[in-house]
Amino acid sequence: MIGTGPHARPRSIRRGFAALSLSASALAGLGITASAHAATFCDRGGEVSATEQDRQLQLVAAARRVLEGSGVTAALVSRSGTDLSRFQLLYSHSGLALKDSRNGPWSVRQLYYACDESRARLYDQGLAGFLLSAGKTAPIRLSIVTLPDAEGASLAASALDNRLALALLSSRYSASAYAFATRYQNCNQWVAEMMGFAWGPRAPEPTRAQAQLGLQALGYDPAPVIVPSHAVMFAAQFVPLVHSDDHPVDDLYAMRLKVSTPAALEDFVHRRLPGAQRIEFCAAGRHIVVRRGWTPLPADCQAGEADEVLPLS
Repeated sequence: MIGTGPHARPRSIRRGFAALSLSASALAGLGITASAHAATFCDRGGEVSATEQDRQLQLVAAARRVLEGSGVTAALVSRSGTDLSRFQLLYSHSGLALKDSRNGPWSVRQLYYACDESRARLYDQGLAGFLLSAGKTAPIRLSIVTLPDAEGASLAASALDNRLALALLSSRYSASAYAFATRYQNCNQWVAEMMGFAWGPRAPEPTRAQAQLGLQALGYDPAPVIVPSHAVMFAAQFVPLVHSDDHPVDDLYAMRLKVSTPAALEDFVHRRLPGAQRIEFCAAGRHIVVRRGWTPLPADCQAGEADEVLPLS
Protein backbone atom coordinates (compact mmCIF):
# COMPACT_ATOMS: atom_id res chain seq x y z
CA MET A 1 0.00 0.00 0.00
CA ILE A 2 1.14 3.55 -0.73
CA GLY A 3 -0.48 6.22 1.41
CA THR A 4 -0.36 9.99 1.18
CA GLY A 5 -0.07 12.36 4.08
CA PRO A 6 -1.41 15.85 4.70
CA HIS A 7 0.86 18.79 5.17
CA ALA A 8 1.54 19.19 8.86
CA ARG A 9 -0.31 22.01 10.61
CA PRO A 10 1.24 24.13 13.38
CA ARG A 11 -0.46 22.50 16.33
CA SER A 12 0.32 19.69 18.71
CA ILE A 13 1.22 16.45 16.89
CA ARG A 14 0.65 13.10 18.60
CA ARG A 15 1.86 9.65 17.58
CA GLY A 16 0.27 9.38 14.16
CA PHE A 17 -0.73 11.16 10.97
CA ALA A 18 -4.00 10.42 9.21
CA ALA A 19 -3.10 8.55 6.03
CA LEU A 20 -5.02 9.81 3.00
CA SER A 21 -5.05 7.19 0.27
CA LEU A 22 -4.33 7.66 -3.41
CA SER A 23 -7.47 7.91 -5.51
CA ALA A 24 -9.43 4.67 -5.82
CA SER A 25 -9.08 4.67 -9.61
CA ALA A 26 -5.29 4.92 -9.39
CA LEU A 27 -5.13 2.14 -6.82
CA ALA A 28 -7.52 -0.30 -8.47
CA GLY A 29 -5.22 -1.21 -11.33
CA LEU A 30 -2.26 -1.66 -8.98
CA GLY A 31 -3.86 -3.87 -6.36
CA ILE A 32 -3.05 -1.27 -3.72
CA THR A 33 -5.58 -1.05 -0.92
CA ALA A 34 -6.72 2.36 0.26
CA SER A 35 -6.44 2.84 4.01
CA ALA A 36 -7.54 5.37 6.58
CA HIS A 37 -5.32 3.92 9.28
CA ALA A 38 -2.84 6.18 11.01
CA ALA A 39 0.70 6.04 9.66
CA THR A 40 3.06 5.60 12.58
CA PHE A 41 6.82 5.70 12.09
CA CYS A 42 7.65 4.20 15.50
CA ASP A 43 10.72 6.36 16.02
CA ARG A 44 9.00 9.55 17.08
CA GLY A 45 9.23 11.10 20.45
CA GLY A 46 6.22 12.32 22.35
CA GLU A 47 4.00 15.33 21.87
CA VAL A 48 5.55 18.41 20.29
CA SER A 49 4.68 21.88 21.51
CA ALA A 50 3.37 24.59 19.18
CA THR A 51 6.57 26.57 19.73
CA GLU A 52 8.73 23.61 18.74
CA GLN A 53 6.58 22.96 15.69
CA ASP A 54 6.97 26.58 14.62
CA ARG A 55 10.76 26.20 14.78
CA GLN A 56 10.55 23.06 12.66
CA LEU A 57 8.32 24.75 10.11
CA GLN A 58 10.70 27.69 9.80
CA LEU A 59 13.49 25.23 9.02
CA VAL A 60 11.26 23.48 6.46
CA ALA A 61 10.51 26.82 4.77
CA ALA A 62 14.25 27.46 4.36
CA ALA A 63 14.79 23.93 3.00
CA ARG A 64 11.88 24.21 0.59
CA ARG A 65 13.30 27.43 -0.85
CA VAL A 66 16.53 25.58 -1.55
CA LEU A 67 14.72 22.71 -3.27
CA GLU A 68 12.56 25.01 -5.37
CA GLY A 69 15.61 26.96 -6.52
CA SER A 70 17.78 23.91 -7.16
CA GLY A 71 16.50 23.06 -10.63
CA VAL A 72 16.54 19.31 -9.85
CA THR A 73 13.69 16.80 -9.90
CA ALA A 74 14.74 14.60 -6.97
CA ALA A 75 16.70 14.84 -3.75
CA LEU A 76 17.73 12.53 -0.96
CA VAL A 77 16.40 13.94 2.32
CA SER A 78 17.30 12.81 5.82
CA ARG A 79 16.12 13.89 9.24
CA SER A 80 17.04 13.37 12.83
CA GLY A 81 14.67 11.28 14.93
CA THR A 82 15.66 8.26 16.97
CA ASP A 83 18.68 9.15 19.12
CA LEU A 84 21.53 7.13 17.59
CA SER A 85 24.37 9.12 19.15
CA ARG A 86 25.75 6.00 20.86
CA PHE A 87 26.42 4.70 17.33
CA GLN A 88 27.94 8.03 16.24
CA LEU A 89 24.99 8.75 13.91
CA LEU A 90 23.16 12.10 13.71
CA TYR A 91 20.41 11.05 11.27
CA SER A 92 18.04 8.09 11.45
CA HIS A 93 15.55 8.29 8.56
CA SER A 94 15.79 9.02 4.82
CA GLY A 95 13.37 9.35 1.94
CA LEU A 96 13.16 10.72 -1.60
CA ALA A 97 11.85 14.25 -2.12
CA LEU A 98 10.21 14.35 -5.56
CA LYS A 99 9.34 17.53 -7.41
CA ASP A 100 6.59 15.84 -9.44
CA SER A 101 5.02 13.81 -6.64
CA ARG A 102 1.28 13.32 -7.07
CA ASN A 103 0.94 14.23 -3.39
CA GLY A 104 2.31 17.72 -4.06
CA PRO A 105 5.66 19.22 -5.09
CA TRP A 106 8.59 17.94 -3.04
CA SER A 107 6.58 15.36 -1.12
CA VAL A 108 8.79 12.66 0.35
CA ARG A 109 8.26 9.03 -0.66
CA GLN A 110 9.56 6.76 2.08
CA LEU A 111 9.17 3.46 3.87
CA TYR A 112 7.47 3.61 7.25
CA TYR A 113 6.64 0.87 9.69
CA ALA A 114 2.92 0.74 10.48
CA CYS A 115 3.02 -0.32 14.10
CA ASP A 116 -0.70 -1.10 14.32
CA GLU A 117 -0.44 -3.40 11.29
CA SER A 118 3.02 -4.78 12.16
CA ARG A 119 4.29 -4.29 8.63
CA ALA A 120 6.17 -1.86 6.41
CA ARG A 121 4.35 0.49 4.03
CA LEU A 122 5.25 3.18 1.52
CA TYR A 123 4.06 6.65 2.38
CA ASP A 124 4.03 10.00 0.56
CA GLN A 125 4.34 12.93 2.95
CA GLY A 126 4.90 16.66 2.56
CA LEU A 127 8.31 17.97 3.58
CA ALA A 128 6.84 19.58 6.70
CA GLY A 129 5.20 16.34 7.78
CA PHE A 130 8.42 14.44 7.06
CA LEU A 131 10.33 16.59 9.54
CA LEU A 132 7.56 16.93 12.13
CA SER A 133 7.01 13.18 12.19
CA ALA A 134 10.31 12.90 14.05
CA GLY A 135 8.68 14.46 17.10
CA LYS A 136 10.81 16.55 19.43
CA THR A 137 14.50 16.44 18.60
CA ALA A 138 17.25 18.67 19.86
CA PRO A 139 18.73 20.08 17.77
CA ILE A 140 16.40 19.88 14.75
CA ARG A 141 18.29 18.51 11.73
CA LEU A 142 17.45 18.11 8.06
CA SER A 143 19.89 17.18 5.31
CA ILE A 144 19.21 17.52 1.56
CA VAL A 145 21.32 16.03 -1.22
CA THR A 146 20.22 17.28 -4.64
CA LEU A 147 20.71 14.77 -7.46
CA PRO A 148 22.05 15.70 -10.93
CA ASP A 149 19.59 15.82 -13.83
CA ALA A 150 20.00 12.38 -15.43
CA GLU A 151 20.34 10.36 -12.23
CA GLY A 152 17.68 12.40 -10.46
CA ALA A 153 15.22 11.93 -13.30
CA SER A 154 15.76 8.16 -13.51
CA LEU A 155 15.43 7.75 -9.75
CA ALA A 156 12.30 9.93 -9.64
CA ALA A 157 10.72 7.92 -12.47
CA SER A 158 11.45 4.66 -10.66
CA ALA A 159 10.25 5.91 -7.28
CA LEU A 160 7.00 7.25 -8.75
CA ASP A 161 6.29 3.95 -10.53
CA ASN A 162 4.02 2.35 -7.93
CA ARG A 163 4.49 -1.17 -9.28
CA LEU A 164 8.27 -0.89 -9.12
CA ALA A 165 8.34 0.91 -5.78
CA LEU A 166 6.16 -1.76 -4.18
CA ALA A 167 8.14 -4.60 -5.76
CA LEU A 168 11.19 -3.35 -3.83
CA LEU A 169 9.27 -3.17 -0.54
CA SER A 170 9.50 -5.94 2.04
CA SER A 171 6.78 -6.46 4.61
CA ARG A 172 9.39 -7.75 7.09
CA TYR A 173 11.02 -4.83 8.87
CA SER A 174 14.17 -4.63 10.94
CA ALA A 175 15.81 -1.37 11.97
CA SER A 176 19.17 -3.15 11.73
CA ALA A 177 18.55 -4.94 8.41
CA TYR A 178 21.72 -6.22 6.71
CA ALA A 179 22.34 -4.21 3.56
CA PHE A 180 22.89 -7.26 1.33
CA ALA A 181 20.15 -9.66 2.37
CA THR A 182 16.45 -9.76 1.58
CA ARG A 183 15.15 -11.23 4.82
CA TYR A 184 14.38 -7.80 6.29
CA GLN A 185 14.41 -4.17 5.23
CA ASN A 186 14.62 -0.82 6.97
CA CYS A 187 13.51 2.58 5.73
CA ASN A 188 16.94 3.58 4.41
CA GLN A 189 17.47 0.22 2.72
CA TRP A 190 14.37 0.77 0.56
CA VAL A 191 15.90 4.06 -0.64
CA ALA A 192 19.23 2.33 -1.32
CA GLU A 193 17.54 -0.40 -3.35
CA MET A 194 15.60 2.18 -5.36
CA MET A 195 18.97 3.73 -6.24
CA GLY A 196 20.44 0.33 -7.09
CA PHE A 197 17.61 -0.52 -9.45
CA ALA A 198 17.39 2.94 -11.05
CA TRP A 199 21.14 3.43 -11.55
CA GLY A 200 22.48 -0.11 -11.85
CA PRO A 201 22.35 -2.63 -14.71
CA ARG A 202 18.73 -2.79 -15.85
CA ALA A 203 16.95 -5.99 -14.86
CA PRO A 204 13.84 -7.31 -16.64
CA GLU A 205 11.83 -7.49 -13.41
CA PRO A 206 12.25 -5.40 -10.27
CA THR A 207 13.26 -7.54 -7.31
CA ARG A 208 15.16 -6.72 -4.15
CA ALA A 209 17.86 -9.23 -5.07
CA GLN A 210 18.39 -7.51 -8.45
CA ALA A 211 18.45 -4.09 -6.78
CA GLN A 212 21.13 -5.27 -4.35
CA LEU A 213 23.19 -6.68 -7.21
CA GLY A 214 22.88 -3.25 -8.82
CA LEU A 215 24.10 -1.60 -5.63
CA GLN A 216 27.12 -3.88 -5.45
CA ALA A 217 27.92 -3.22 -9.11
CA LEU A 218 27.82 0.50 -8.36
CA GLY A 219 30.20 0.10 -5.42
CA TYR A 220 27.73 0.57 -2.56
CA ASP A 221 29.57 -0.42 0.61
CA PRO A 222 28.03 1.13 3.73
CA ALA A 223 30.44 1.84 6.53
CA PRO A 224 29.67 -0.58 9.38
CA VAL A 225 27.67 0.63 12.34
CA ILE A 226 29.85 -0.03 15.38
CA VAL A 227 27.94 -1.58 18.27
CA PRO A 228 29.53 0.07 21.32
CA SER A 229 29.35 -2.85 23.74
CA HIS A 230 28.37 -6.50 24.14
CA ALA A 231 25.63 -5.34 26.50
CA VAL A 232 24.03 -3.29 23.70
CA MET A 233 24.32 -6.23 21.29
CA PHE A 234 22.67 -8.54 23.82
CA ALA A 235 19.90 -6.08 24.70
CA ALA A 236 19.05 -5.65 21.01
CA GLN A 237 17.76 -9.24 20.96
CA PHE A 238 14.79 -8.07 23.03
CA VAL A 239 13.86 -5.03 20.91
CA PRO A 240 10.85 -5.98 18.74
CA LEU A 241 11.93 -4.18 15.53
CA VAL A 242 15.62 -5.12 15.67
CA HIS A 243 16.87 -8.43 14.27
CA SER A 244 20.38 -9.75 13.70
CA ASP A 245 19.82 -13.17 12.13
CA ASP A 246 20.42 -11.81 8.61
CA HIS A 247 23.95 -10.57 9.34
CA PRO A 248 27.14 -12.56 8.64
CA VAL A 249 28.38 -14.30 11.77
CA ASP A 250 31.79 -12.66 11.51
CA ASP A 251 30.17 -9.21 11.54
CA LEU A 252 28.16 -10.12 14.64
CA TYR A 253 31.26 -11.29 16.49
CA ALA A 254 33.10 -8.13 15.46
CA MET A 255 30.07 -5.98 16.42
CA ARG A 256 30.35 -4.17 13.08
CA LEU A 257 27.01 -4.31 11.26
CA LYS A 258 26.58 -3.22 7.64
CA VAL A 259 23.28 -1.37 7.80
CA SER A 260 21.92 1.23 5.39
CA THR A 261 21.89 4.54 7.25
CA PRO A 262 21.35 8.12 6.01
CA ALA A 263 25.12 8.63 6.30
CA ALA A 264 25.75 5.55 4.12
CA LEU A 265 23.31 6.78 1.47
CA GLU A 266 24.88 10.24 1.39
CA ASP A 267 28.39 8.79 1.13
CA PHE A 268 27.26 6.56 -1.77
CA VAL A 269 25.74 9.50 -3.66
CA HIS A 270 28.80 11.66 -2.97
CA ARG A 271 31.17 9.05 -4.40
CA ARG A 272 28.91 8.06 -7.29
CA LEU A 273 27.60 11.44 -8.45
CA PRO A 274 30.15 14.29 -8.49
CA GLY A 275 27.39 16.79 -9.38
CA ALA A 276 25.35 16.05 -6.24
CA GLN A 277 25.20 18.85 -3.69
CA ARG A 278 24.58 18.60 0.04
CA ILE A 279 22.82 21.26 2.11
CA GLU A 280 22.37 20.72 5.83
CA PHE A 281 19.99 22.64 8.09
CA CYS A 282 20.11 22.68 11.87
CA ALA A 283 17.94 24.69 14.25
CA ALA A 284 19.64 25.21 17.59
CA GLY A 285 19.15 28.02 20.05
CA ARG A 286 17.68 31.06 18.28
CA HIS A 287 18.90 30.45 14.77
CA ILE A 288 19.12 28.01 11.86
CA VAL A 289 22.56 27.12 10.58
CA VAL A 290 22.76 26.26 6.86
CA ARG A 291 25.87 24.48 5.63
CA ARG A 292 26.65 23.69 2.00
CA GLY A 293 29.16 20.95 1.38
CA TRP A 294 29.99 17.41 2.44
CA THR A 295 31.49 18.15 5.84
CA PRO A 296 28.64 17.64 8.35
CA LEU A 297 27.80 20.18 11.00
CA PRO A 298 29.09 19.21 14.45
CA ALA A 299 26.77 17.62 16.99
CA ASP A 300 26.09 21.00 18.62
CA CYS A 301 25.47 22.68 15.22
CA GLN A 302 28.04 25.38 15.87
CA ALA A 303 28.28 27.53 12.72
CA GLY A 304 31.54 27.76 10.83
CA GLU A 305 32.87 30.82 9.00
CA ALA A 306 31.35 29.78 5.66
CA ASP A 307 27.94 28.78 7.05
CA GLU A 308 24.77 30.82 6.65
CA VAL A 309 22.94 31.73 9.86
CA LEU A 310 19.21 32.51 9.72
CA PRO A 311 17.36 33.95 12.73
CA LEU A 312 14.43 32.06 14.20
CA SER A 313 11.48 34.35 14.79
